[in-house]
Amino acid sequence: MEFSFLDNRLYNINEKVVSGKRLDFEDGLALYKSNDLIGVGRIADHARRKRHGNKAYYVYNQHINYTNICLNRCLFCAYARDKGEKGAFTSSIEDVKTQLLERIDEPVRELHVVGGLNPSLPFDYYIDLLKTIKEIRLDATIKAFTAVEIDHISRIANLSLNKTITSLKNAGLSMIPGGGAEVMSNRVKKRLFPKKIGSKRWLEIMERLHGAGITSNATMLYGHIETIEERVDHLIKLRNLQDKTGGFSAFIPLAFHSKNTKLSQIPATTAFDDLKSLATARLMLDNFDHIKAYWVMIGEKLAQVALSFGADDLDGTIIEEKITHMAGAKSAKGLTSEQIKRLISSAGFTPVERDSFYNPV
Repeated sequence: MEFSFLDNRLYNINEKVVSGKRLDFEDGLALYKSNDLIGVGRIADHARRKRHGNKAYYVYNQHINYTNICLNRCLFCAYARDKGEKGAFTSSIEDVKTQLLERIDEPVRELHVVGGLNPSLPFDYYIDLLKTIKEIRLDATIKAFTAVEIDHISRIANLSLNKTITSLKNAGLSMIPGGGAEVMSNRVKKRLFPKKIGSKRWLEIMERLHGAGITSNATMLYGHIETIEERVDHLIKLRNLQDKTGGFSAFIPLAFHSKNTKLSQIPATTAFDDLKSLATARLMLDNFDHIKAYWVMIGEKLAQVALSFGADDLDGTIIEEKITHMAGAKSAKGLTSEQIKRLISSAGFTPVERDSFYNPV
């Protein structure tokens, strides 16, 4: 496709994308550093439409955050608390039942379940949590526990990673979210999340999960202290694992929110950076089917625009998101199905309600 670009570097990148050639590290840097946002967006939109045409997906989902007590206490997190600290909570299995039953008349198709690393919770809690959700929502997909949580659960269970995954799968786990990798950089890890598992372990856990037939998403937290080079390196590491396993379903760039964190001096990401991050991900991650514009983090209106910058999915109804809102997100805490359809259709796309595995429903 012939485009006119303000940034001459984009001609070569466009030629590669149109001919199906893989972009390299230098191409990723050029995309991130380019000020020709419309040019970058055009290439990403072409790649997006080649895969998905005019469709834009969403899922009817509910979030369950079972505890905010966490050992890691990452500097970028406004959600975590220590045991006994004001605002700390842990949901009992009965509490989770109540949350689920409150929305039992709604057509929830996916349960997104994540929490902190709470040392007081035994292995049986996680098994009971999954079984309880499955019992109440038999037909919904349970997308639960980041790779960081899986690592923690295997340690408290004193089980191998494979046995832990098998036990969780047997209890109802069929997908996991993509959080916990943040930016795969030892430099950033040392400064912002020294207690959290490193990128090598994160990738290993994802590979084992994919090998066990559990699909996952992948994410990148951007807009804090990371460099452009570290962002591109992160995307390439994800792409390399996807070449190997094919187990990643979607990629979600997560815009950093600094309010109520120990990094509150860092300003919010700009719309320019948000859109460029989505477009660059669409172009670099040529083996990922889906790129999500997570409206919770970038806002509903910018998420609409993102559908023309490489994104093909707005995630979902997200009832009720806590983690990003505790860090100052101004977006709604949940949207109705009708509100999401309107966001998509008014942006010129065809809304497609899906299940967790992108089957239309």
